[in-house]
Amino acid sequence: MEKSKRYEISYEQYDRGVTPKDMMDEILSDPELGQLNEIIIGCWGDSWDGGCQEIVDRFVEHADKFSHIEKLFIGDMGYEECEVSWIIQADYSRLWAVMPQLKELTIKGSTDLSLGEICHENLEALTIICGGLPHNIFEELQHAKLPNLRKLLLYIGVPDYGFDGDETTVKALLDSADFPKLEYLGIVDSEIQDELTRVVLESRFMDQIHTLDLSCGTLTDKGAELILEKLPKYPKIKTLDLHFHYLSDEMMARLKNELADISIDLSEQNEKEVYRGEVWMNAMLTE
Repeated sequence: MEKSKRYEISYEQYDRGVTPKDMMDEILSDPELGQLNEIIIGCWGDSWDGGCQEIVDRFVEHADKFSHIEKLFIGDMGYEECEVSWIIQADYSRLWAVMPQLKELTIKGSTDLSLGEICHENLEALTIICGGLPHNIFEELQHAKLPNLRKLLLYIGVPDYGFDGDETTVKALLDSADFPKLEYLGIVDSEIQDELTRVVLESRFMDQIHTLDLSCGTLTDKGAELILEKLPKYPKIKTLDLHFHYLSDEMMARLKNELADISIDLSEQNEKEVYRGEVWMNAMLTE
């Protein structure tokens, strides 16, 4: 039976001087720790000023206490606690070797984030939620050794909050990465979603995945035309997530009709804003 537990430092605890070290001491002394298969780390106090390096380091230093953990989420906090673009993350390079049973890793926030040399035999799902994914993460993922990775979900974000690339950055990742068991590919939350849609649809992973996630960005009818043109060539696709988009009613109807055999999420339709003759669209999660 799966057992999950969430740990955090509340506002009241932070005001009393509770630190990330104190939270990790609590985790290490928790009598239920050996029974858990999932640990979720929420707000660690001054998440916008002090990163979670001490938290990650304590996982490493006490590897014998965490070697059985299968799911780990570091940064599970809402905007009222800390906006995603403000969350200061950590260097995870030493974590891979000390959590051999880890199957799912979710990281929220990308400031000061480093994955290092990624090598893990059992990791099946990697999700990075952020307002802007920096180039070093793309480069580290290009060389990752994750033979059992089945799900990759990346929030691309925007330049103002950390994304310092373009569609060629994503193309380089998809051209170079070796994920032989990938089934779910999500390239989401971008202000260049149409361009990234083309990159993803032309990637070699389209021949093996069953779920394509292009949600939470500025997808327009232009990108949807590419989907209608290219997706029928890939019969393995069973699920298409496009929620939070800028598609017209007519295009939404076409997608439903022409891709009737695919389960499509078209929720959260948005309208373009025009200000002084300029069209404005926003990705869902940036700040």
